Amino acid sequence: MSANTSISSTSSSGLERDAQRAMGDHRVAPSEIAMGVVIGRASEYFDFFVFGIACVLVFPKVFFPFVNAHTGTLYAFGIFALAFVARPFGTALFMAIDRRHGRGVKLTTALFLLGGSTAAISFLPRYDSIGISSVYLLAALRVMQGLALGGAWDGLASLLALNAPKERRGWYAMIPQLGAPIGFMVASALFSFFLVNLSAEDFIDWGWRFPFYCAFTINVVALFARLRLVATDEFARMMDSDRLQPVPVLDLFRHHLKDVLLGAFVPLAAFALFHLVTIFPIAWLTLNNTDRSPGEFLMVQFSGAIICAGAVAASGLIADQIGRRSALIMSAGLIALFAFGSILAPLLFGESAIGQTIYVTTGFMLLGLAYGQSSGAVTARLGKRYRYTGAALTSDFAWLFGAGFAPLVALYLSEQFGLAVVGVYLLSGAVCSLAALFIDRSELRQM
Repeated sequence: MSANTSISSTSSSGLERDAQRAMGDHRVAPSEIAMGVVIGRASEYFDFFVFGIACVLVFPKVFFPFVNAHTGTLYAFGIFALAFVARPFGTALFMAIDRRHGRGVKLTTALFLLGGSTAAISFLPRYDSIGISSVYLLAALRVMQGLALGGAWDGLASLLALNAPKERRGWYAMIPQLGAPIGFMVASALFSFFLVNLSAEDFIDWGWRFPFYCAFTINVVALFARLRLVATDEFARMMDSDRLQPVPVLDLFRHHLKDVLLGAFVPLAAFALFHLVTIFPIAWLTLNNTDRSPGEFLMVQFSGAIICAGAVAASGLIADQIGRRSALIMSAGLIALFAFGSILAPLLFGESAIGQTIYVTTGFMLLGLAYGQSSGAVTARLGKRYRYTGAALTSDFAWLFGAGFAPLVALYLSEQFGLAVVGVYLLSGAVCSLAALFIDRSELRQM
């Protein structure tokens, strides 16, 4: 057993010891790694989508009643972006915890913080009760979510990629990405259920709090699913043999800053599209008083998320046939065409219920194709020693640049200049992805 594992064992939480007893010295199979990755990612995305949906349907009325609905939604999206700003700092902080106390302690602390901060939002008093302090508390909890998500990086995705058969690396690369549509499906279904079955007054009074309250239970289940792998001696041996160690962030930057930044721009098309088909459409429909209810539209998005999951799986098959880099170029090109369509025919989304459904469904399909292969797109340049920390920070910066401010920017610009500008915003992300892919050639080598 490595020194890192010994430290982890002596400082483990009760949950980690339970996980160790449940698994023993069990050999970790790729299928178990895949299941742990999907469950873990789904819980993280659930927390973030619950917050994002609430930014539109809840927070303007509960925390920003002193401004109009449009301004309140912009304020909520500003707080939404805080987690993406905090996430790289969370990665740096929890990598230090990993080096000192082990992966089990790091993961336990991060997921309890993530689930706890999300659940705590359900207990926040309204602005009418404590004034502006409620907004400050909401912002603080959002920052805690971002720090925790940075710490939730467990190395399972990198381990899965490194141990995948060469001829199926695209397939294994897409498996962690299934957590996103699954997390959105659970979040949208919960909100839709309460919107449809409660009066507007009851929903704003207490119904919205239930999805946040569920987050803690979901994160505990996800924590145990991951700890039962991370806590095993076999997992530690696999991580050590692949040299997946938490190197200091400054050390990573000294050797691979350019690679991390370039890697963050490769998936920008997918990440820019991410919130433009999930959070932004709900905001647009709600603020423009369309005939479509938010509860009904959430179920349309639920169906879109199912299509997204299928497209994620398809991306793995495509990447194994033509290569991941070619698959990424193809998906970014398709997103660019989709963006052109949004520029030329914005009323397709803005006026027609059928057009809205087509827009969202097509967007989810393209999102799945692009996002399915975005994980670790250029981490081959990092080398094994820097892959664990480098993959985490590359993902952090990709979310920050591509998705963190997308709902805020898209809503503000669309209100000022019309829906066509959303297509321009998305096109800029596709252009950045294509430029980064043509600059970088690492995906031509074996991962």
